[in-house]
Amino acid sequence: MTNHWVDIKNADLIMVMGGNAAEAHPCGFKWVIEAKKHRKAKLVVVDPRFTRSAAVADFFAPIRAGTDIAFLGGVINYLLGKDKIHREYVKAYTNAAFLIDEGYRFDNGLFAGYNADKRSYDKTTWKYQLDRDGYARIDETLENPHCVFQLMKQHYSRYTPELVSRITGTPQDDFLRICEMIGGTAAPDKTMTILYALGWTQHSVGSQNIRSMAMIQLLLGNMGMAGGGINALRGHANVQGITDQCLYSEVLPGYMAAPTDGDKDLATYLEKRTPKPLRPNQMNFPQNFPKWWVSLMKAWYGGAATKDNDWRYDWLPKKDAAYDVLAMFERMYQGRMNGFFCQGFNPLAAVSNKKKVGDALAKLKYLVIIDPLATETSEFWRPHGEFNAVDPAQIATEVFRLPATCFAEESGSFTNSSRVIQWHWKGAEGPGETRNDTEILAGLFLRVKQMYGHEGGKFPDSILNLAWPYRIADKPAGEELLMEISGKALGDVFDPKDAAKVLARAGEQLAGFALLRDDGSTACGNWIYGGCWSQAGNLTARRDNADPTGLGQSLNWGYAWPANRRILYNRASSDLAGKPWDPKRTVLKWLGDKWGGNDVPDMRPDARPEDMVMPFIMTPEGVARLFAPLMAEGPFPEHYEPFETPLERNLLHPGNPQALSNPAARVYKGDLEVFGKAKDFPYVATTYRLVEHFHYWSKHVLINAVLQPEQFVEIGEELAREKGVGNGDRITVRSNRGFIKAVAVVTKRIKALDVDGRKVHTVGIPIHWGFKGVAKSGYLANTLTPFVGDANAQTPEFKAFLVNIEKA
Repeated sequence: MTNHWVDIKNADLIMVMGGNAAEAHPCGFKWVIEAKKHRKAKLVVVDPRFTRSAAVADFFAPIRAGTDIAFLGGVINYLLGKDKIHREYVKAYTNAAFLIDEGYRFDNGLFAGYNADKRSYDKTTWKYQLDRDGYARIDETLENPHCVFQLMKQHYSRYTPELVSRITGTPQDDFLRICEMIGGTAAPDKTMTILYALGWTQHSVGSQNIRSMAMIQLLLGNMGMAGGGINALRGHANVQGITDQCLYSEVLPGYMAAPTDGDKDLATYLEKRTPKPLRPNQMNFPQNFPKWWVSLMKAWYGGAATKDNDWRYDWLPKKDAAYDVLAMFERMYQGRMNGFFCQGFNPLAAVSNKKKVGDALAKLKYLVIIDPLATETSEFWRPHGEFNAVDPAQIATEVFRLPATCFAEESGSFTNSSRVIQWHWKGAEGPGETRNDTEILAGLFLRVKQMYGHEGGKFPDSILNLAWPYRIADKPAGEELLMEISGKALGDVFDPKDAAKVLARAGEQLAGFALLRDDGSTACGNWIYGGCWSQAGNLTARRDNADPTGLGQSLNWGYAWPANRRILYNRASSDLAGKPWDPKRTVLKWLGDKWGGNDVPDMRPDARPEDMVMPFIMTPEGVARLFAPLMAEGPFPEHYEPFETPLERNLLHPGNPQALSNPAARVYKGDLEVFGKAKDFPYVATTYRLVEHFHYWSKHVLINAVLQPEQFVEIGEELAREKGVGNGDRITVRSNRGFIKAVAVVTKRIKALDVDGRKVHTVGIPIHWGFKGVAKSGYLANTLTPFVGDANAQTPEFKAFLVNIEKA
C-alpha cells in the first residue's frame, strides 16, 4: 500500500477492482464502511462476479476476466478527453511534460523495437530526450507532439466507450457512470483510493494492470494524498514481510537488484544500479544504492567483507537466468534441478498446472518440506484417487518432512499491507518435536558449514565466512534477527557535513537508513527496515494508537517502512509552494523552515519549495512516471488478451496475431501447445478465495471445514440452463490440462456478458480444496490453470483461462 488501512476512511470514492476486500480482507474492510458511514464515501466494485464487496457497494459493474486494461485505458481516455484531471499536479509532479525520443513508435499493437523471435523489446527509443547537461528536456506547454502527455492522449484515444464495452462486456452506461464518479475526484479537495489484490496481479499483464490505475491516480492528483494512493491488499499474515526480505534470488533484501553474469565486477554492478539525476536538484534517492548494498554485505559477512576485497562481491551468486517460481519449476521439469527446499509453501496446490508441477517434483533427487502441516506437496507422490492419480513406483524423489511450528508458537514480526512491521509474542509451545523455522535453518546451515570445514568442497568461502553472531548459534532469536535487519554501527558514523559530529557510536543500533554508509562502518540486513529497532528499542512492539489529527496517522503503532512513513510520496499532498491541496486533510506542508505535518516527510526536511525538489524521490527525474520505459511490454499499458481467450483476435489490433496476447510474456516450449482454444473450452474461468476457508492451510481446521463442507464451483443461471445443470448437481470442469469435479452452485451473481456481439459465460472456482486436511477431500483448482505469467514479475495467470463444463 502507498497509504494504509486506516487511511481508507479518508477517501471520497473507494474502488475495489482486481480483488474482493470484503471476502479476502474482512478486518481491513471495516475502514471502507467507516468511509461510507462518516464521510459519505461511495464504493464502486468492478468484478466478473457480484461479490460480497459488491453487496455493500453503491455501484457495481461486471467485467470479463482479463480485460482490466481495456477498462482502465477507457477511463484514462475519458479523463483526458473531458479534462477531468488535476492539471497543476500532472504538470508539476509527473513526467507528462518530458520529451520522448523521436524514434519512439506504437503501431498495430506493438511498440518500437519488438523482436518476435525473442519475444522481447529493444527499448533504445523508450527514453527521454536529453539536453547537453544530461537532463531530460521538457515542454511546459504540454503541446509538443513528443511529450508524454500528447503521446498518452494519442495512445488512449482508441479506448472509446463503445470499444471498451465490446472488449470487457461491461455495459457502456455502467462504464460511463463509473468514469464520471472517478473524474469527480480530480478536484484538489476530493480523493479516490483503489483496493486491489491478486485479481490484478495474477494475469499475464498483471504489472500493467496496476500501472494503469497508478496512471489514473496521477492524472487525478490522488497520490500522496490522505484517502488516495494505490493500495495492494497483501495476503495474511506476512506476505508483505516475506516480499520485503526478497527470499528468492531475483532480488536482494529491500528490492535491490541482484547481480547477474553480465556484472563482471563490483564497479560494473554498482554503476548499473546507481542512477544519475535526470532533472536538476532532485534527491534521486537510489543514488544511495552503494550504501545499502555495502551495509548488507557487512551484515552477511562482517569483518570478512572489506573495501580491499570489494566487500566480497565475488561471493554473491550471479544470476545466469530467471529464478522466479515458474522458471524454477520449468528447470525442475527439465530435470536440471536435484533438490528443492519448500518452506511454508505448497506449490502442488499453489502453482499453475498441477500436472506439470507434480511431474517436475518427481524428477528431483530429494524434496525437503518445512511446514507445520502435511501439505499436498509433501504427499505429491502418494495416490489419492482422482484427486492425485500418481504411481509411487515411478517416483524416485526422496521426501523429508521437517515439522515446523506455526506463527502463534514463536515470537517475531509480521509486516501488514500498510507496510507496518508489528512484533508478535509467542502464544504457545509447538507440539511434539516441532522446531521453529529459524532453528531448522540454523541447524541445517551449521551442519553444512561443518561439512565444508572438514571435507572441503567447491567454493566453500561464502559458507565458511558467513557472519553468525547469535548468542545461541543453533537457535537465533527473533529479536537478534530483527536488530540485524534494522542495522547497527560497526564504527562511529559521522555527519558528512560536519566531520567532527558523531551521529552514531560503534555498537549502537542505527536510527534509520539515512545513516548507512558505503565505507564499511554500518551493517544492515534490509535498508528499507532501517531504524525499526533503534537505540530506543524495538519500535515494532509499540502499541500506541493515538491519532492527534483524526486522519489515522498513528505513528507510534509499530513501525512502517520506510522511516516510519505512513503515506508514501506525501510531499505531493501540497502544491509547489508547499500549501496543502486540501487543508482539511493536511498530511504535509511547508512550515517556513522545514516540512511538517502528521507524517514523516517523504522529502529532505529542509528542501525549500523554491528549490523545486519534486516528491517522487525514488525516480532520477523526481516525478512520477506516466511513461515508464522499464516495463517489459511497453511504456504505456496496452490491452492484450489472456493467453486463453474466448476471442480469435484482439479487438484493438484485429489484424495482428502477434498482439493477441502479451507479446513480451515468457512462454516455455510445451506450454504454448497446451493453451486451450475457445472452440473446445468456450467458458472463461477465474479463481478466488472464500472467507470461510481463506486459504489452503485452513482446510486443516475443523471449523473452517464445517463452514464450507464441500468443493463447489459457481455458474450463472443462463449457463446452467444451457447445460442442463441444476443447483447442487455435480459437474466436471475441464481445461486443456486436466479436470476437477465439484458441486454446482447456480447463482444470480454471475451474468453472461455481451462481448463483441456474443455471449461469454464465466465459471467461478474457489481455490481452497485439496486432498490433505480435515475438510472433505477435493480437487486442486490449479489442475486447470495455464503455466504462463506476467512479463515483468512472472506471476502466474490464475485469474483468466478457458474451461468447459458438463454434468457429472
